[in-house]
Amino acid sequence: MATETRTPYALVTGASRGIGAAIAARLARDGFDVLMNFRSNTAAAETVAAQVRAHGRQAWLEPFDVTDRVAAKTVIERMLAERGSPDVVIVNAGITRDGLLAWMADEEWDAVLHTSLGGFYNIVRPLIGAMLKARLGRIVTIASVSGQMGNPGQVNYSAAKGGLIAATKALAREIAKRGVTANVVSPGLIDTEMTKGLPLEQMLQAVPAGRLGTVVEVAAAVSYLCSADAGYVTGHVLAVNGGLYT
Repeated sequence: MATETRTPYALVTGASRGIGAAIAARLARDGFDVLMNFRSNTAAAETVAAQVRAHGRQAWLEPFDVTDRVAAKTVIERMLAERGSPDVVIVNAGITRDGLLAWMADEEWDAVLHTSLGGFYNIVRPLIGAMLKARLGRIVTIASVSGQMGNPGQVNYSAAKGGLIAATKALAREIAKRGVTANVVSPGLIDTEMTKGLPLEQMLQAVPAGRLGTVVEVAAAVSYLCSADAGYVTGHVLAVNGGLYT
């Protein structure tokens, strides 16, 4: 008698645009159904969901703010009950509120830290037990070169992404024996809405590759870390930055 197999699925936060959207589409191409989290832009999320479905995979939309611990826990508990433990979790949601620390508002500090670090906790904490019980899974967090080298005008963002890197490395050591990996993809200057309006000509002088990266290139790095080929890779920071920081 044949054993029923289920299609693996991924949870991607911040999946309605930019890097998150590219990751959702790439994971669908790799054979994953995708549960897409986003905060509010349903139209953009539907566009990405259409790309997922074009690869023959299912897409489920889950609009909630990752800083809302109750909402995140509610959705994840329902997800686990309906679909079981996720095969892949991508912690991607993040925001910027740039400015020099001397003039930074409390709200600008809190919003960035709560989204990146609070979002990591609010997403991973409710589901890690199920992943450990299943003894399989890939967790990939999306950090930034700012979290590795620091960036003036981004003390809050650098702190949030640096903390995310440290948290992921610590988590990797906690869960490795159960067959679950945790890794970081750390993009540099990527062609997204976040880089619009920046003095790119000047900034690209510091990038050995001399160009912006693409969301497709970031998604390819995530794809590798979610693959069977990366089963012995954990606690690693995979930089996609054109040589800006090594």
